[in-house]
Amino acid sequence: MVAALSDDVDLAVLGPRIRHARRARGLTLAQLAERVGRAQSLLSQIENGRREPRLALLAAVARELGVAVEDLLRPEPPSRRAALEIDLGRAQDSPHYTALGLPVVKPSATLPTEVLEALVGMHRELARASAIRAATPEEARRANAELRAAMRARNNYFTEIEQVAGRIGAAVGHRAGPLTDRGVSSVVRHLGFAVERVPDLPSSTRSIIDRRHRRIFLPVTARTGQDPRRILLQTLGHVALDHVEPTSYADFLRQRVEVNYFAAALLVPERAAVDFLREAKAARELAIDDLRDAFAVSYETAAHRFTNLATEHLDIPVHFLRVGEDGVIYKAYENDDVTFPTDVSGAIEGQVVCRYWASRAVFQKADRYATHQQYTDMGRGTYWCTTHVERTGAGDFAIDVGVPFEHARWFQGRETTVRARSQCPDPACCRRPPAELAERWAAASWPSARAHSHLLAAIPPGTFPGVDDTEVYAFLERHSARQEAPAGGGDERAIVGA
Repeated sequence: MVAALSDDVDLAVLGPRIRHARRARGLTLAQLAERVGRAQSLLSQIENGRREPRLALLAAVARELGVAVEDLLRPEPPSRRAALEIDLGRAQDSPHYTALGLPVVKPSATLPTEVLEALVGMHRELARASAIRAATPEEARRANAELRAAMRARNNYFTEIEQVAGRIGAAVGHRAGPLTDRGVSSVVRHLGFAVERVPDLPSSTRSIIDRRHRRIFLPVTARTGQDPRRILLQTLGHVALDHVEPTSYADFLRQRVEVNYFAAALLVPERAAVDFLREAKAARELAIDDLRDAFAVSYETAAHRFTNLATEHLDIPVHFLRVGEDGVIYKAYENDDVTFPTDVSGAIEGQVVCRYWASRAVFQKADRYATHQQYTDMGRGTYWCTTHVERTGAGDFAIDVGVPFEHARWFQGRETTVRARSQCPDPACCRRPPAELAERWAAASWPSARAHSHLLAAIPPGTFPGVDDTEVYAFLERHSARQEAPAGGGDERAIVGA
């Protein structure tokens, strides 16, 4: 049997490389076909990327053209002109273009290069505009649902990020206990950067990395009430994890998850946290509050970190919720089969949680800021939850960690007598008003809903959604005057934290 090319050979590049070498040799297509004993039509299909040559034929072509087979198989186009022709061919094969029903332009030798550049540029703009139109809230919810499924498949545990954070922590001497401001500064220096706090950081960003001058810009004071160490470590995560500019909203979301994980893994080192949690489990004294206090982090960071480690190291399935005072879910994760509310795309974020769940009932407690525990009977079983309300600049949010009933025995607060029953998503549970109230007020009320214009808008366009590129570049221009000489190394594009 005659061997075929490997799957990673790009026929769209191989064909132009053969044509380029043939013309450099001064041969016509007919002359080359005669020399290798094949039909001219076959070689034409190969040069146009429409047919895959066998290795024996490719070796014969290379021999007649005086080049090595390896040269013909190189992945880059042979010239700028060839690259443009390849880009035009791919663009005209795309569903975006074929759906228009327009004729295909063949990039013949007589077509000026300037015309090729104009056509390719217009196709790129068509693709960009199509991507913006596709960037609807539905796409965001779909991407979020897919990302959450991927996190569930790996128990929300990212081995590779743990390894990166572990190496950096070891390099700066941080293996256990709280990561101090001095320790964070050591991480910054270890990665080759300096921090500058400025009063004029663009309002659409939390931070900006200037890769040219190896600086990280932060606001003079944190705008959101978040731990400034965490914001800085999240920013450094883009560098430590070798992130490149996101090419889709799904890619943007994935990077956000990864830098959040990286920051938490440095603030709460894996080995020390696992030892702490295993000891607490053995004593049946697990508590998110204790993990928070041991590493001097926020309750939400401790809760996130617990979900990273609980299943992988403690064999405890778990779910996590961040819920606003209005009952809207802002963040969610589960691998314990709890029944989260979802929309038709499978998205959880943006849905309203059952009013009887602990993450919503906590707002009705006399002391909402104390940590509360609750058992909730649901369709799939009974779950135990520990819930804590944190105050932020954007309002109060309930941070909820829950486990199936049989795992409650490992936790402090398991003796709680607070119990509720939820039948959601059955509307009769908590969404349908009582018949008596509905009868009295249905015809006599007309509430005016608060407008959420973002529900109708597309996701803000740009590489980093919601970030004003003009503001970012003008900011960097203002602050680059003192340091025009590059500090060396790396991609010089800015990275922003939205």
